[in-house]
Amino acid sequence: MDYQPVIVKKYARPAAAKHSPESRYWRQFKHPVFIKEYAPITSVHFSPAKPHRYAVTGATRVQIYAPRTQRVTKTISRFKDIARSGHIRGDGKLVVAGDDTGLIQVFDINSRAILRTMDSHKQPVHVAKFSSLTPTQILSCSDDTSVKLWDVPSQTEVNTFTAHLDYVRSGEISSSNPNLILTGSYDATMRLFDSRSGQCEMVMGGSNADATPVEQVLMFPSGTAALSAAGPILRVWDLVAGGRCLRAFSNHQKTITSLAFDSTAGRLLTGSLDQMVKVYDVSTYKVVHTMRYPASVLCLAISPDETHIAVGMTDGTLSVRRRNPKASETGAELPHASTLKSGTYDTFLGGTLPAIGQGRVKSKTKTMPLGDADELRIESRRTKRLREYDRLLKGFKYSAALDSVLRKGVPPATAFSLIQELIHRDGLRSALASRDDVLLEPVLHILVKYVADPRFGAIVCAVATLVIDMYAPVLGQSPLIDSLFLRLRKKVLAEIRFQKELIKTKGALDMIFSSVALTLA
Repeated sequence: MDYQPVIVKKYARPAAAKHSPESRYWRQFKHPVFIKEYAPITSVHFSPAKPHRYAVTGATRVQIYAPRTQRVTKTISRFKDIARSGHIRGDGKLVVAGDDTGLIQVFDINSRAILRTMDSHKQPVHVAKFSSLTPTQILSCSDDTSVKLWDVPSQTEVNTFTAHLDYVRSGEISSSNPNLILTGSYDATMRLFDSRSGQCEMVMGGSNADATPVEQVLMFPSGTAALSAAGPILRVWDLVAGGRCLRAFSNHQKTITSLAFDSTAGRLLTGSLDQMVKVYDVSTYKVVHTMRYPASVLCLAISPDETHIAVGMTDGTLSVRRRNPKASETGAELPHASTLKSGTYDTFLGGTLPAIGQGRVKSKTKTMPLGDADELRIESRRTKRLREYDRLLKGFKYSAALDSVLRKGVPPATAFSLIQELIHRDGLRSALASRDDVLLEPVLHILVKYVADPRFGAIVCAVATLVIDMYAPVLGQSPLIDSLFLRLRKKVLAEIRFQKELIKTKGALDMIFSSVALTLA
């Protein structure tokens, strides 16, 4: 009679929480790479041009990272004080940054040479950005309460706005109109400036009831609405209706420090000092996903192709999460015909040239001899190889078979199915006998781990009873084994207390349901 392999019992898995398609998409950003810097990361910005390198600003330098390798390709450290707001121009060739001396510098991203220097500000410059529609202009916002628009070729000020009364820590130029500039200040106001008139056209916020400093501002690509972050509160402003506040909501526990849109501006990402990054659907402003980080978040950015999310933190850690795009997103096409005609496909894969431009790759079928009509084809049957524990069990090596399923990486269902087979064969006692502390340790580990698991609880109790009966006389000789027995006892007692609480709760619910049923009757 042939040996029958051990039948591994299939257990129902606990029902996992179902994630929405939105959450599943953001969960694709995984395998975070943590890069430790020397000082808090104050700014992260992705280049709009491929390969979407990103500038990371921290301490007295701006570092340019390659998105594929997450390694530094260029380091710009020509600052006398703390650098701020490293920003890459739309063509990916220039980078601008300010520092705490009030200096603004424009660098060639490849040679790291200083191309332009603007030193009109008297206090730290926290914002230095290129205009997306007019690449020769730069916006700067400073702690001296001024906002300036610069012409890069001539190194001169195009406009200077002095309407704010406190530090100006955020600002941007509209991506739909290069003349509109939105800024946020510690005077608790947002202001919309027009470079054509040189005046402040709109003031938002600043009421006495809520004088919270504005940390970040963000304008929608359409230019009709804007967002502001003041403390943990996020506000939506209608710029067409004269700066009316459409909505105010809060999902963070601490100050929001960064705002960013995805590539379509359909999702909003916010980072906060509460170590959270939340993703909102801008149609409803409901949170669709949350990411947790090990430290307070100071800045964040998402790459234009939505494959990387970079987050800078207060402890100097840079976290980069990566998503592998699908082939449909990258526009993958069939290989070029010249590559296929080189002969490699035919020689090594034994195929034929595919038809380019068609939905499927067609191949020429070769005619094979069919043989005579009365011929019979005899198929060879492969013998199924037994697994290691089955081979040992077949040879009645019970102890070795048990050791083979107690290793790391073996599913618990397999281990307990083998233990059940040993019980049926009346071989469990011999498999557990004559073990020293090294061989007994994995047995106790699996018992401690799964004693409260409802799938294996009954068989764990049976094995634990046998182990205690066999090894109780030698307790006290090994500290490791003694500690494992104590852990097993504590887990059993905790499970008993938990079951008693469940029984009490069940009794209380039964009384409530019975009283409700009598009332309805």
